[in-house]
Amino acid sequence: MLVRMSTAPQCDRPAPLHSVSVAGAVVRDDGRVLAIRRADNGRWELPGGILELDEAPEAGARREVLEETGIEVRVDRLTGVYKNMPRGIVALVFRCHPVGGVERPSDESVAVSWLTPEEVTATMAEAYAVRLLDALSGIAPPVRIHDGQRLMSGV
Repeated sequence: MLVRMSTAPQCDRPAPLHSVSVAGAVVRDDGRVLAIRRADNGRWELPGGILELDEAPEAGARREVLEETGIEVRVDRLTGVYKNMPRGIVALVFRCHPVGGVERPSDESVAVSWLTPEEVTATMAEAYAVRLLDALSGIAPPVRIHDGQRLMSGV
């Protein structure tokens, strides 16, 4: 009799489900950053969305920025990893540089604007403003968790 042993750990709870999103922290030479006002909730955020299964993270960031803003970008580097704890969304944020296109709203964005860092802090929820501020800081990519609005300490 052949008995198969599972090498997977056994537990009583279901496997966690996570969604991976990508976003572009697009920075112009004058230091202004690209932001959208989302059509679904009216909040200001950086452009981004769900990473497709067959898509590299950098390609997803380029696609999402173009779809939501009309701006073509070059991806420079990863600037942070952020997890929305209640929703199970892990976001990879990339600093980008604009290389073409013209700002325009889309089905997902009712407004597109180039904001100063001060305007980012004043208009965005902390959990989203920090993504742009981290991209401007030049520090090693942080890994942060939040509740959808506010940053949380490590759990």
